[in-house]
Amino acid sequence: MCGIAGIYSDSGRPSRELLSEMIRMLRHRGPDGFGLYADEKIGLAHARLSIIDLSGGGQPMPNEDKKIWITFNGEIFNYLELRSDLEGRGHVFRTKSDTETILHLYEEYGPACLDFLNGQFAFAIWDKGAERLFMARDRAGIRPLFYAMSGGSLLFASEIKSIFMDSRIKRELDPFALDQIFTFWMTIPPRTAFKNVFELPAGHFMVVQKGGTQIKKYWDPDFTPLEKTRTEAEYAEELKSLLIDATRLQLRADVPVGAYLSGGIDSSAVAALVKNHTETPLRTFSVSFEDGAYDEGRYQRMMAGHLGALTSHSSVMCGYADIGRVFPDVIWHTEKPVVRTAAAPLFILSRLVRDSGYKVILTGEGADEVLAGYDIFKEAKIREFIKREPSSRSRPLLLKRLYPYLARSPVKSTRYAELFFMGETEGYPAEYASHVPRWMTTSKIKVFFSDALKEALLGYENIAELEASLSEEKLLSYDVLSRAQYLEIKTLLPGYLLSSQGDRVAMANSIEGRFPFLDHRVMEFSCSLPPVLRMNALREKYLLKECMQGLLPGPVLQRTKQPYMAPDSASFFSGGADYVQDLLSERRLAETGLFNPAMVLKLAEKCRKNHSLGFKDNMAIVGIISTLLLHEMYVSGFSAKAAEIQKNSETGAIAYADKD
Repeated sequence: MCGIAGIYSDSGRPSRELLSEMIRMLRHRGPDGFGLYADEKIGLAHARLSIIDLSGGGQPMPNEDKKIWITFNGEIFNYLELRSDLEGRGHVFRTKSDTETILHLYEEYGPACLDFLNGQFAFAIWDKGAERLFMARDRAGIRPLFYAMSGGSLLFASEIKSIFMDSRIKRELDPFALDQIFTFWMTIPPRTAFKNVFELPAGHFMVVQKGGTQIKKYWDPDFTPLEKTRTEAEYAEELKSLLIDATRLQLRADVPVGAYLSGGIDSSAVAALVKNHTETPLRTFSVSFEDGAYDEGRYQRMMAGHLGALTSHSSVMCGYADIGRVFPDVIWHTEKPVVRTAAAPLFILSRLVRDSGYKVILTGEGADEVLAGYDIFKEAKIREFIKREPSSRSRPLLLKRLYPYLARSPVKSTRYAELFFMGETEGYPAEYASHVPRWMTTSKIKVFFSDALKEALLGYENIAELEASLSEEKLLSYDVLSRAQYLEIKTLLPGYLLSSQGDRVAMANSIEGRFPFLDHRVMEFSCSLPPVLRMNALREKYLLKECMQGLLPGPVLQRTKQPYMAPDSASFFSGGADYVQDLLSERRLAETGLFNPAMVLKLAEKCRKNHSLGFKDNMAIVGIISTLLLHEMYVSGFSAKAAEIQKNSETGAIAYADKD
């Protein structure tokens, strides 16, 4: 895994100095070496985390005649199979890297090369002969890619902080982005948290030429069910076979590969497949919590024991103070506000992986989205079931099956649950009903916005941007469960889970995460399953549990889904977060002008006195603190932070690929 950056210009040779500054900001993504290429129109830069072909995979990398150049962040897992086919077509390889495979595929197929790639990637290809810049991002949105315009030039990079090294680009938070985050937990691409800085959406590519810029979608999840021609056992066997092959491919590396073990079925399944279906030595890592309400240590230890004596397991304990202490570092890397602290323990966990000498980790992300593991999906099915007989008094009792793991669950009272889950959607189209309760709960924290911010948002409807990013025709044609899953895969998965809790906190410590459940073959197969095999009645991830029979211990296999969560407000008022007092002072709140000082001060006092808060207050304090940290680090204090990073990166010499 790596960091990439570049400049495309029609009005003069890109600045080598700026390119150097941009890539040095990404040293955490690629501490093993810097590379740079520049000509009259393009500048490409690369920070390398060496995983495949340690000695020969340096970038930016050209083809044989140096007419095509690439800077690439990611892994192509089927590169050996692709290489064999390309060699049969006459292509000659000079390295053993997966990067070179993309170059030859592009030579052979142009933009259609994306259809052949099994991997997680963000890359930029400069086609010198055609004077064309071709950039693309993987199907699920695992790896990031951002861009902005500056003085007639297009700048792009793996992270926004790299783009901000161009002092001509104004660093300013986007009010509409804040409105989206405080509704959907994420921004809707191409919008980011900053004005005039954009994100290439998952499953899209961009072509930049003198004639203009074109962005196209090349992949989208499809829940159109295949005709049911197989038995349940045959479906289970095919899913298992796909997962085994995905896991086998994602173990390809010239460095050791480990696995996260959360205690849930998803990560446990990945670990079990590694142990039982590959020859790879298994090393697992977990995070546990001092607060028993969040701790899954019992199941982690059970699974580690089940995997046997040949498995080496390490765990890190995380307390309130630990989360509060690292939270500023987390926000520096997320580059957006968050409304939960869950990214912080994963940041701490990735540091344990790095300190243990590992660069690559397999995780279970994606299983809940493609195989229906969340209570939000159960909620959608129950709501639809109740609506069929609205006068029934027994059907609403099913609501009490939801969110059993929450101390302040909205289902403690059946009457309250009905009001919460069955209320009006308040202007949201009916096809979004599965997610409206979550969005409306989160939106309540916008009451803390300042008058000026509220005024800037007058007349703005975030749902219009969301609708524009989705396939409305698909959404309307799906059943209730598939509709909810499609929304989750298109929004929270790439916009929050794979970014703030995935790529950003892992790469902060130079760790590459890999996700077998997000192998596009597994995704496409899972989405095409009959809905009853994804969620049977209210049994989540039904087919996954069937195909994992015999590989996992019963308590892990049959346990009810408990989403990964971490302590929120208490983390900032239990010691270790000294910055919070100044950040939430009336003076600082007034300076930023984003939140109502009196209301925030009242909320902060409430948090200091009471560690047991409701959803709104917990999300509000995390969202406010993370937004203020983002403003402090990127708007008012970026120059000092960037200078510190540039100084620490000076020891890494840059290899100039355009110099013989």
